[in-house]
Amino acid sequence: MSTRLARLLHLADSALPTGGFAYSYGLESSRTFGLIRHAAGLRNYLYSYLQQVISLDVPFLSSCFALDWPTEAPQLRGIVEEYDAMLLVPGLHRASLAQSKNWLQLLGSFYPESGLDSLRAWFSAEGVPLHFVPVLALALRRLGYSCSELHTLYLHLMLRDQISAAIRLGCLGPMEGHRLQHNFYSLFDHLLAGAEAANYHTATRSATLLDAAQILHEQVYSRLFQN
Repeated sequence: MSTRLARLLHLADSALPTGGFAYSYGLESSRTFGLIRHAAGLRNYLYSYLQQVISLDVPFLSSCFALDWPTEAPQLRGIVEEYDAMLLVPGLHRASLAQSKNWLQLLGSFYPESGLDSLRAWFSAEGVPLHFVPVLALALRRLGYSCSELHTLYLHLMLRDQISAAIRLGCLGPMEGHRLQHNFYSLFDHLLAGAEAANYHTATRSATLLDAAQILHEQVYSRLFQN
């Protein structure tokens, strides 16, 4: 168990070259255009962001994790195509494709016996977009992790990258930022309640203003992050 936990913690390490720190996912444009003006606004933004992760990404994580791949590959195709259609912001679409490649390369180097190369080959042969959410779910199932561990890891990655972006943008200092991240962990059980039973048919986009901010990111005059 200690080895398993250590390896999972390694996957959550910010030093891994997976690309998450290159993206602000709307935080930079939200701050630039006045949607975030103070500390309370940042907390509200983070909560809305995590709610959208729960309502949109987590149902797809659960659905992909539940599949016995490659036996149920035809079902996977439909799920991935639905997810692709829901990534409405071009920057987020590009980020998802870039991060999935990084994660597959990374996990393949850690676990060469896992057969994850066959996963990349299937997506390529089928002409299906290689998105981060489906890839992460399928890979962690193949590596023996639970759906609950997948959800917690994913929510941690999303929160961690947002806090890092907020610190680098000067929204708050490092100590304040990590204290805020620590406090948000107390919401994880509430946010993830019932997540394992969710499926992609229930996925929704719940933060319209956040979507608008992500689209406006391209209008930021001087950008520190990608979208």
